Amino acid sequence: MNYTLNQLPERTLKPREQGFTMVMDKGLSVREVEDFLEVGAEYTDIVKLGWATSYVNPNLKRKLAVYKEAGIPVYFGGTLFEAFIIRNQFDDYRRLLDQFGMEYVEVSDGSLDLNHDKKLEFIRTLSKDVKVLSEVGSKDAEKIIPPYKWISQMKTELEAGAVKVIGEAREAGNVGLFRSTGEVRSGLVEEILTQIPFEKIIWEAPQKAQQVWFIKLLGPNVNLGNIAPNEIISLETIRLGLRGDTFLDFLDLDNVDEMFKPEPKAAGRPGTSMPRG
Repeated sequence: MNYTLNQLPERTLKPREQGFTMVMDKGLSVREVEDFLEVGAEYTDIVKLGWATSYVNPNLKRKLAVYKEAGIPVYFGGTLFEAFIIRNQFDDYRRLLDQFGMEYVEVSDGSLDLNHDKKLEFIRTLSKDVKVLSEVGSKDAEKIIPPYKWISQMKTELEAGAVKVIGEAREAGNVGLFRSTGEVRSGLVEEILTQIPFEKIIWEAPQKAQQVWFIKLLGPNVNLGNIAPNEIISLETIRLGLRGDTFLDFLDLDNVDEMFKPEPKAAGRPGTSMPRG
């Protein structure tokens, strides 16, 4: 860091299991990747090439080489996996992973109505060769999955070989874990956390208010995903309590000068800065 500040929360170090940040690349050029990594590499754990953008993005191999040189793993978005599956090209997809030297793969069924046992079979097969990130939740805003099913699917997908499960939100943060307004389905999140270890979950949270909500609930070392490249520095300041949204959350207020202490808040539960649902 550029200077010293006391009373900052401890951040885990790379390679991280907690405090993991997944950035979404929706079609950056090679030069844009270089610019992003100049400031963001230290705070980025993995990059997702959103949905099937890798199919049409020019200079894909050059871009992957830039990420690799920076030590940042990259994987194809889950929609590309689904595009291969629905066309009965699973073996072609596996060859694609080998061709581009992918260490990670996302297995999802957000667009495809995939039998869950079949999804588990894909996870088992792929996990023999690469690390599987398994996404749970639908991209269809009208399809509401009850909490018990989220929990069941997350459990069985981890048991099948996924290293982490991803809570679906899309790049806009308005489905799955969230209502169409971006409001967190907090009851769903809290119920999931009664059964699934928080370090095994990556919460897609592209909107700042969503990132703040999860950090207030689970602390600076919560795993967050679908972060825009130009928001990576902003997110790190939120994690450290260096932006107004979390400014007081990680301070020891007993050691704060009396004149600066905040007024006592009305009774209420922590971590519920967004409306509950």
